[in-house]
Amino acid sequence: MTTELERLSRAVSHALRHRPESYGIELDVEGWVSIQDLLEGIHKLDPSFMDVKEDDLKRMIHASSKVRHEIEGGRIRALYGHSLDGHITKVEAEPPEHLFHGTSPEAWLEIKTVGLLPMSRQYVHLSVDVATAWQVGRRKSPRPVVLTARAKDSFKSGESFWIGNQTVWLAKHVRPEFLAVVATT
Repeated sequence: MTTELERLSRAVSHALRHRPESYGIELDVEGWVSIQDLLEGIHKLDPSFMDVKEDDLKRMIHASSKVRHEIEGGRIRALYGHSLDGHITKVEAEPPEHLFHGTSPEAWLEIKTVGLLPMSRQYVHLSVDVATAWQVGRRKSPRPVVLTARAKDSFKSGESFWIGNQTVWLAKHVRPEFLAVVATT
């Protein structure tokens, strides 16, 4: 992804995940907003984006290594990563047998006692593969810890899971008895 598309992705994520009011937009209960409203908000807040059009948003989404946003019927939304008050409505689903989570060694000390919690986000983010969890963990520590979650067992015990996208699953909580270290540096 080019630097300009990365900058656009950060602005769109900020608008759709964290601060829609700063852009003069209001998300519906599923996190959708009209593309036109988003573009107007981005244009007003950052004049350097004045030439950004819907096609640029589509290029941004397709160029990203992670599917963070989706466009449908003239609307756009962030798929996960929200820190907004109130919850974006998601469809609950049965997860795969195992999911993975990358974290720092310091955070693991607390996680093994209380489990995985969303912290400042609406949901805990879990990856479908170790490599993605490793990448996420590297953002938190140069020596990350990758955890495996027995997601299906957790789901059967009453915990809820939602699909974030093809590689990300979401949960409100994963109890410590369903977690184990799968890799460290």
